[in-house]
Amino acid sequence: MALKLYKPTTPTRRHTVLIDYRKLTKKSPEKALTENVKYSAGRNTRGKQTVRGKGGRVKRKYRVIDFARDKHDVPATVEAIEYDPNRTAFIALLKYADGERRYILAPQGLKVGDEVTAGEKAEIKLGNSLPLKKIPAATYVHNVELLPGKGGTMGRSAGTEIQIQGGAKGYVQLKLPSGEIRLVREECYATIGTLSNADNKNKKLGKAGRKRKMGVRPTVRGVAQSGATHPHGDGQGKSGRHGTGGPAKDKWGNPVGKRTRRNKRTNKFIVRRRPNKNGRKSKKYKTII
Repeated sequence: MALKLYKPTTPTRRHTVLIDYRKLTKKSPEKALTENVKYSAGRNTRGKQTVRGKGGRVKRKYRVIDFARDKHDVPATVEAIEYDPNRTAFIALLKYADGERRYILAPQGLKVGDEVTAGEKAEIKLGNSLPLKKIPAATYVHNVELLPGKGGTMGRSAGTEIQIQGGAKGYVQLKLPSGEIRLVREECYATIGTLSNADNKNKKLGKAGRKRKMGVRPTVRGVAQSGATHPHGDGQGKSGRHGTGGPAKDKWGNPVGKRTRRNKRTNKFIVRRRPNKNGRKSKKYKTII
């Protein structure tokens, strides 16, 4: 999908870069595949604010996506490629041979009229969903399951691609976009292709109003606040994270910027962790293969 630039008639327009949606299908979402979303703006059931920086946003309907692709060996035709306000990638409306309709994540290059299918007998073709053991090495996939039958949980954002690097002993080795190499059961399903809307990372909203419509309120820096409000505040000049106050902290004094993974139970499935921000070699684990 191409990017859309504007004439520099204002300072905002000069730097605005948005996605050009003219090639998408112009239609309302399939009513039977939508649900209402209750938006709480960062407050819990008691009305107490638990997430800061959230506010009012434009109303949106949730599109029910078929992440599991569990309708096997039934061909489906792509009826539409649509915009989804709940995710960065585009979605495709499928009409199966028996008349049922479902939404799936649209891979890059999928067009209206294309035919896709899912199952062990499906061919290696864009948009088809197969078990990992049936997909050859070096193929790029998305919407990968971690548990058989649970539905895809990895590789679901715009432009994402996961490379298959072969397998043995019932597991397939995958290289994730972060650089991490991970083992997944060979019975898990994945969809062929790279996800659509790869230019989403190049988008520049240009003005605060667009961010407010997404439900994001302004964020005040910690160093601009008082010492009673934030650990980075106060001081004759730079203090907190910029001075002798130690590493960066959040509003409640907890360190930020640290990795929070503490799930040792699944370390055996990680062949190599993603590289850290200093460029040092990532940690290797003892794997089950």
